[in-house]
Amino acid sequence: MTVQDVINHLHDLAPLAYAEDFDNVGLLVGDKTQTVSGILVTLDTLETVIDEAITTNCNFIVSFHPIIFKGLKKLTGKTYVERVVIKAIKNNIAIFSIHTALDNSIAGVNAIICNQLGLKNKAILIPQSATIKKLQTYVPKAYAQNLRLALFKAGAGSLGNYESCSFNTEGEGTYKGNEASNPVIGKKGEFHTEIEIAISITYQKHLEENVLHTLFETHPYEEVAYEISTLDNTNQNIGMGMIGELENSMSELECLQFIKSKMNTECLRHTSLLNKPIKKVAVLGGSGSFAISAAKAKGADLLVTADLKYHDFFSAENDIVLADIGHYESEQFTKTFLVDYLSKKITNFAIILSKTNTNPVKYL
Repeated sequence: MTVQDVINHLHDLAPLAYAEDFDNVGLLVGDKTQTVSGILVTLDTLETVIDEAITTNCNFIVSFHPIIFKGLKKLTGKTYVERVVIKAIKNNIAIFSIHTALDNSIAGVNAIICNQLGLKNKAILIPQSATIKKLQTYVPKAYAQNLRLALFKAGAGSLGNYESCSFNTEGEGTYKGNEASNPVIGKKGEFHTEIEIAISITYQKHLEENVLHTLFETHPYEEVAYEISTLDNTNQNIGMGMIGELENSMSELECLQFIKSKMNTECLRHTSLLNKPIKKVAVLGGSGSFAISAAKAKGADLLVTADLKYHDFFSAENDIVLADIGHYESEQFTKTFLVDYLSKKITNFAIILSKTNTNPVKYL
């Protein structure tokens, strides 16, 4: 089992293509070809976590947050980030971060919060744009079925609960190869007309490399004619935050106490109570002030998130209850989820849950 083998499993769960542009996800330290002796899963990679990895003989750390977020110009050990990177390199420990790729996964951070709160009828709160692409290509009629099946196998043509979806139109294709050409059908230097099928098929953007590789490997023509476009269609399976419903309505105070207990937080800050029952709940792990307007627009009675600033609370405008449960607290169950996921995928050695509490915030 190499570092890349583990990364492949994580990519199946949360493709890095859907991480936010500002983020720094993926393999941050180490060699992807290195053989893995053990995997340590953590929320943050601190020096104490590196020490834990050394003690437990883990040479690969899967971290939710990236230890390297901004560019490093020096490695002198002056900051905690530099010290972590230096110690990891010295001890041949690879570090991988999944962060907003998992935030945007339908099975990720926000689904974990929803499950912790027992929410039903879950849906993405803020769907990510530009995640669906369309391929159109032109292929001789006799080869069309073979190409379609190959593209389906590569993951193209899946829409919601349906698969093997495509649209096909028949027409005439024309071409004339020069002296350097080697046409599969027709002769070089001669104008040729061929009955072709135009195949239109959609795919999720993280599959593009595989889809195009399949197209070029399967298509019979020497020069493959194809077009790729990015669609504005909403992808309900990728995006920030989630919204769902409680099994039964609760009073506001009852709901806040329930959230505090279920999310294991010592401190919960909230806006004024509106004397309305809570049924529909929006959640966004980590810093989520940007989700307030989306939560209100989708009729949420309450938004569970973190890192709200003073003026963010005014944004509720008596339309919604905002509950700030703390950044660490909103994401704390993520590492257990990752351990469970990897343990099911990799059964030949233990995936270790870090015992280090990396929460930098303390309460009196």
